[in-house]
Amino acid sequence: MTLEQLYLVLLIAGLVLLASIVATRAASRVGLPSLLLFLFVGVVVGEDGLGLDFDNYLLADHLGTVALAVILVEGGLTTRFSDIRRVLAPAGVLATVGVAVSMLITAAGAHLLLGINWQLSLLLGAVVSVTDAAAVFSVLRVVPLPRRVAGLLEAESGFNDAPAVILVLMFSVAPLELSPVHALTEVVYELVVGAAIGIGVGYLGSMSLRRIALPASGLYPLATFGLGMVAFAAGGTAHASGFLAAYVAAVVLANTGLPHRSATRSFAEGLGWLAQIGLFVLLGLLVDPSDLAVEVIPGIVTGLVLLLVARPLSVFVSLVWFRIPWREQVFVSWAGLRGAVPIVLATFPIVGGVPDSVRLLNIVFILVVVFTLVQGPSLRFVAHRLGLISKEATREIQVESAPLDVLDAELLTMTVQAPSRLHNVTVLELRLPDPSVITLIIRDGRTFVPQPDTRIAIGDELLIVTTTKTRAVAERRLRAVSRRGKLAYWFDEFGKTD
Repeated sequence: MTLEQLYLVLLIAGLVLLASIVATRAASRVGLPSLLLFLFVGVVVGEDGLGLDFDNYLLADHLGTVALAVILVEGGLTTRFSDIRRVLAPAGVLATVGVAVSMLITAAGAHLLLGINWQLSLLLGAVVSVTDAAAVFSVLRVVPLPRRVAGLLEAESGFNDAPAVILVLMFSVAPLELSPVHALTEVVYELVVGAAIGIGVGYLGSMSLRRIALPASGLYPLATFGLGMVAFAAGGTAHASGFLAAYVAAVVLANTGLPHRSATRSFAEGLGWLAQIGLFVLLGLLVDPSDLAVEVIPGIVTGLVLLLVARPLSVFVSLVWFRIPWREQVFVSWAGLRGAVPIVLATFPIVGGVPDSVRLLNIVFILVVVFTLVQGPSLRFVAHRLGLISKEATREIQVESAPLDVLDAELLTMTVQAPSRLHNVTVLELRLPDPSVITLIIRDGRTFVPQPDTRIAIGDELLIVTTTKTRAVAERRLRAVSRRGKLAYWFDEFGKTD
């Protein structure tokens, strides 16, 4: 490549990157995971669009694997352990038993309804049985779900990549030879060792970073993210699940009191977005729209089997042992978004030389696009209809501020909606736990700093500063007063969500 060609490649890459970033704003307005717009950019730039010919499946496989690791590390670094602690068991069952059930039902549907041979059917079931971390995390940023539901979706999407990768690699052998005992042993080994490596790297890295005084604060986010990638590589080297190791290590690092938490989180989110954009554009380049038309019906049929039969049954079988309300189970079933992960996994059998596996990639691409268009924008509506978004819910705002980081503080916003009994309660009577405080009220487009005798009114937007330790207590107090008024505790109302 000459220097002029290098400049041209960088120019095109920069323009594609900027176009993708601008596209995220449009996607967020309609509640659509931005992956679809990134895929569209890749298709437009590709062979049937602007003419860029790219069909290197091996390179796409390798780059996609690294990008997924980056996305999982970002997801782990932005996950609060307090949100997922109570749902680790059900999330683990969803990520293992649920994936297996979903795979078998989808494979049976593809074989019986579409006449696809069993190897491709099992591959198709394994590929689409996994929820996509990037898609799920992007939705959770804009839909204020209860913590248990959000934590369950986060943990499942972080954990289920590993079993799906193991299954896809197992079925990507030509000719196909299955040994149930060997397969089960391999799955258990990869998951257990991967989790152990993630915990080990996370704790050792956390201890080291708390004791080492780095010369620049910007090195802490870099070192933290680097540790997540070390866990991924160590897991792969040990023939264990690098994806699980990366996610677990990142969760441990994010929840052990590392310095510069806000900066680390912002750095991780930036790298995560870069990985998503690069990955989805790359996957869009792989697909030729002219080859997709014949696979529209198979893609839609497979998606319907997955959405209406396989996913609901897998959720029910996985969560029937846990005391999770049926409304939350319905939402978890509907919110099983597919995205880049299935498309990346669909390249594995192509690299492995499985006959007719390019067709599998086209079916998966159509399934992801069509059903993301159906599920993504509807998630907020479904959550409302199921009563999962309460009127007194608070949303977190990401703020880059050194004082907040030093104090380990968080900024929340809450809109007072009818018929909340916060109406006419004074700031003093609200009695938020110290050091939580309402710092600002926005009322009828006017912003002011409240005084102790300021009365809250319907329609007010409250900006609340609290600490990580007192956030849960503050949210419970807000819910309690919203439900029963300033004497809520006298009526045994303590703002619990369960």
